[in-house]
Amino acid sequence: MEHVDVVIVGAGLSGIGAACHLRALTPGKSVAILEARDTIGGTWDLFRYPGVRSDSDMFTLGYSFRPWTSKKGIADGASILEYVRSTARAFGVDEKIRFGHRVVAADWSSETARWTVTAEHDGETVELTCSFLYFCSGYYRYDEGFTPDFPGLGDFRGQVIHPQHWPEDFDATGKRIVVIGSGATAVTLVPALAGKAGHVTMVQRSPTYVATLPTVDPIAARLRRRMSPERAYPVIRWKNVLFTTLSYQLSRRRPELMKKLLRAGALRQLPRDYDVDTHFGPRYDPWDQRLCLSPDGDLFAAISAGTASVETGRIETFTPTGLRLASGQELEADVVVTATGLNLLFLGGATLRVDGVEPVPSQLLAYKGMMLSAIPNFALTVGYTNASWTLKADLVARYVTRLLNYMDEKGYAVVTPEGPPVDPDAPPLIDLKSGYILRSADELPRQGPAAPWRLYQNYPRDVLLLKHGKVDDGFLRFGRAPVGARPNVVS
Repeated sequence: MEHVDVVIVGAGLSGIGAACHLRALTPGKSVAILEARDTIGGTWDLFRYPGVRSDSDMFTLGYSFRPWTSKKGIADGASILEYVRSTARAFGVDEKIRFGHRVVAADWSSETARWTVTAEHDGETVELTCSFLYFCSGYYRYDEGFTPDFPGLGDFRGQVIHPQHWPEDFDATGKRIVVIGSGATAVTLVPALAGKAGHVTMVQRSPTYVATLPTVDPIAARLRRRMSPERAYPVIRWKNVLFTTLSYQLSRRRPELMKKLLRAGALRQLPRDYDVDTHFGPRYDPWDQRLCLSPDGDLFAAISAGTASVETGRIETFTPTGLRLASGQELEADVVVTATGLNLLFLGGATLRVDGVEPVPSQLLAYKGMMLSAIPNFALTVGYTNASWTLKADLVARYVTRLLNYMDEKGYAVVTPEGPPVDPDAPPLIDLKSGYILRSADELPRQGPAAPWRLYQNYPRDVLLLKHGKVDDGFLRFGRAPVGARPNVVS
């Protein structure tokens, strides 16, 4: 059976970044990337709906080791996809990818100090072993989005589309479109469709906070005129990190002040008599759910132009020609887009077993947000919920390289986090009040009472913890290879 030092699961933004870090900082390690789909890019290849873009600036969503050089700080999906693919080519990690390999199981053996990874490929089962298993597969189902059981949906005579399965030949010209949802996807879709459609209506059960940022960061533009891309990039990156961190901390510590600031921003961009409090005044505090981004205020501009509108209320039923709200209001539609969220899928649905025993995810603790208690030689990438995903992904990848190099230096073959007892009421690894998290919180590992088991969603703090903190911090149990175990060589 083939053996590699590290198996990375997923060839999206995180997986490609992880492979680049490993290639640069652990050059002697053999690496294989197993990707379920047939192409690089993950989310940025999957999502093809109109207007798809980043909801974080690319100076922080981009890799720390490869400057983002486009003028646009808020980038479209196609540009991000090309950035990920060109990075894979530039660092030679595209050659390490095995496409069409969907990982379905991974079994750890203490007798051999190895994982046996099982994948499905072309209708057959493929197995290989590795010394370290590194999941970069995200946390939602790629093949199925979430759509509530709407009453009367089968009666609707128009077209129903979920953004995860956007038809390539769709033409919005002149059509009456209803977009159900108020999250990042809906806030992206509405202004993108409003340019062609007859009218677009965003229907939301409850509102979401929406903030405006410029597509082109003026401070970044000035810095890049005065400095080389290599020098300007880390400066801009840290400027944006600090701005995001301060915004988040203000939201958590002074929520009423942040509410006033967001409300004032919406008021400035909407018609004078617009009911801002009904349509953009959530009942929850900022960052209880992820803040939505409107680049250059495109959503507010579409509403002000009359090409888009927002209706807030519960959907009572679909009708043959549209849908009816609980208020009795009828909305006529040719097309309904169900931007109603994701289905969470931990580890891409793969089954983990340790010496034949399958652990229950909710009975595991997350160590530094990237390893799991009682799971040997294992890491996973879960990005920030209050900032760019890649900020955390980069730190995790750097830490994994530090950990592997430390183990080689000390002659260790096994590392296992050892945590305190799990509190069943402790928050999950992804601690948001978003619907897709609440629906599946029991499927996620938990957080502990304090660091390194507690996530603080704080990048500067994590830099100290993951990049500069001790590897052997007293919470990891290290072990040597069992007697008689095969050496870690590629067969």
